[in-house]
Order: sequence, then structure tokens, then C-alpha cells
Amino acid sequence: MTETFLSARWENLIMANYEVNPNLLKPYLPKGVELDFFENKAYVSLVGFMFKQTSLFHIPIPLLGTFEEINLRFYVKRVEGNNIKRGVVFINETVPYKLVAWLANKLYKEHYIAIPTKNKIVSSAISKNIKYEWKINNKWNHIAVNTDNENEQMLSNSVEEFIFEHYYGYTKISSQVSQEYKVNHPRWEVNKVNDYSIECDFTSMYGNDFAILNKQKPNSVIVAEGSLVTVNWKRTQF
Repeated sequence: MTETFLSARWENLIMANYEVNPNLLKPYLPKGVELDFFENKAYVSLVGFMFKQTSLFHIPIPLLGTFEEINLRFYVKRVEGNNIKRGVVFINETVPYKLVAWLANKLYKEHYIAIPTKNKIVSSAISKNIKYEWKINNKWNHIAVNTDNENEQMLSNSVEEFIFEHYYGYTKISSQVSQEYKVNHPRWEVNKVNDYSIECDFTSMYGNDFAILNKQKPNSVIVAEGSLVTVNWKRTQF
């Protein structure tokens, strides 16, 4: 039986997806994985979602278990014979609690930072407004959407399926060493996005390599309802 390290509910996930030159991402690629493309395009996603009901090794974390996370990620695959493992690499993950960031960096060797965040989620019978905000350089940034409240199944071969159906995480430990972990959740349902707003200082958040996104509109903005998610304790180093 696989030991579960982390379990939590991930809810109201917003993904703003930007096409980028693949060469931009190559320095961030862990060894042993390659870029994954959708319709011959490489994407990075600005992500906002709610982290709720967090447990570590089945022990609830009551005071620090609910928070907003904002991250920037891109899409990769690891080919092992006939097996293709589709996953993501994180450029940066942002949370409001220093202890959560420290623990994640210590255990995951990821790139977490802790800065002020907040959210506003308002639902009606027909629509939902979701807004995530984070403060950097004394300025509040945000990603926000208005969606239908009705859930829909993801279509096969859609951008939603490509973005959401990556179940592995890959970490660049060094130029020669990479790490793989497994994320488990059911196939998510999505909400139709009617409108969106993004104000993000990509340069301050993610570095000069991603400054081009400051003036670029996303190719798509999609939203998933989310679900219970578990992350396996086992990490494969290669």
C-alpha cells in the first residue's frame, strides 16, 4: 500500500495558460524529462486555488490547513519504455504561511515562498466569482474569473484535459539529479469561464525569464471544481 504523505482538498482551480517558446523552459527542465506539448505548443500556467482540510500522514493540520496557493508551472513527460508519465514542473509556489513554505522546501526541495494572500469566492445559483490575490512589492496582484456554476465533463483531447491530466511532479534537484512524485485525484469536472481578470508582476514573482508574460494574454483560462487530492510519500530519484 502506498504511503500517503499529504492529503487535502484542492478547490476552485484557475489556470491561465500562456504559450511560450520551448527554449525558455529548457533551463528549468529536470534531467530525464522532456517538454510535453499541446497541439505543438509549450505552455506555462499561472495557477490559483484553495488548499483545504490538509493532513500530513493522516494527521489534520487545523491552524495552517486552509490557504490560497498561487503557482507557475509547465508541462513535461517522462518516457519509460511504452509508459509515458505526464507531469508538471513548478517555477515557484506561493503560500501565505512561512512554516508551510519552509516545510515544503525542506521535504520537497521545491521553490516555495510565503507572502500575503487572500481570496474571495462568491457563488449564486447560476454563476461563481473566484478571485485570488497575492501581495508583492507592496502591490496586490490577482487572478479572477466569473464562471457558470454548472459542472461539465472535460472533453477528450481538449486543452482542459491536457492542463489538468498531469499526475506527476518533477523536481530538479541538481543538473544531474531529478525527483519524481505521484499526485492522485479523480478526473475533474470544469466550469465554463465567462470572463477573467489577471494582474500579475511576472518579473517580480518569477524572474526576468518570464517578464514577457507581463504583456501577453493567456491563450486560455480554465477552471476546475477540484476534489480530494493525495500526494505519495515515495519519491523516485533518477
